[in-house]
Amino acid sequence: MSKQHPVVAVTGSSGAGTTTVKTAFEHIFRRLDVTAGIIEGDSFHRFNRKEMREAIGSAATRGENISHFGPDANLLCELGKLFKTYGETGTGKHRYYIHNEDEAKLHGTPSGEFTDWRDLPADTDMLLYEGLHGAMVTEKCDVANFADLLIGVVPIVNLEWIQKIHRDTLHRGYDEVDVTQTILRRMEDYVKHITPQFSRTDINFQRVPTVDTSNPFIARDVPTPDESFVVIRFRDPAKFDIDFPFLLAMIDKSFISRRNTIVVPGGKMLLAMELILMPILKRMVEASKTDTRLVA
Repeated sequence: MSKQHPVVAVTGSSGAGTTTVKTAFEHIFRRLDVTAGIIEGDSFHRFNRKEMREAIGSAATRGENISHFGPDANLLCELGKLFKTYGETGTGKHRYYIHNEDEAKLHGTPSGEFTDWRDLPADTDMLLYEGLHGAMVTEKCDVANFADLLIGVVPIVNLEWIQKIHRDTLHRGYDEVDVTQTILRRMEDYVKHITPQFSRTDINFQRVPTVDTSNPFIARDVPTPDESFVVIRFRDPAKFDIDFPFLLAMIDKSFISRRNTIVVPGGKMLLAMELILMPILKRMVEASKTDTRLVA
């Protein structure tokens, strides 16, 4: 695949904290003077809010289950096509899913609906996807095949649930009971479709709290970054020439736990992301200018 138009996918389940990675990328883009097209994973859901409720009800009457984690509720082939098209031409179509009234005012579209499809901004240097399915592979669609860099954001599951409950109740207006039911309903798809993606990602960032999260459904606050460690695993450190001694020197109290894994204090997660990802993206940008192959 030509690397003239790189595709970077940040993958994590609902409430995983992928927006932290997105922030790191935004900092790096500014420093490298890179213009990126941004794709939100929710925009490739198949159904709007009302249609999804109806689909859930219909599936339940058949003794089946459907969730946003699984392929039936998403336009995965269309997402793979976007990655492929962008990699070849630097163009593609995208849209937004409207989560709340603030977004509704911003986009002029009712909450729970999608905006119209529109062209990505012209003359972008790379594509950044942030959502549930950046490393997804099904019998019909191979999204992961068309991404040049795959990043996984994988807090331990209890922390993930705490973050989701707090986000959805405080910022998206959902009732806590409904959020809990959503977590339970999605569990089978989480196991089948979300977790396998983290075996395909190039780099995983897993946040591990150092406080008790044994009952996430009664937690009243989200553990702070300083109350956690981040385990960073590289599938193949040589692929992106990861300099472990440099990272250990730059990140206080970090340590190597396995040959391909470094652990950093939670408060240093953003710094670690920038130190790790900056040289990778810089090489991608340089390669794109000469249309060379950075990744086989």
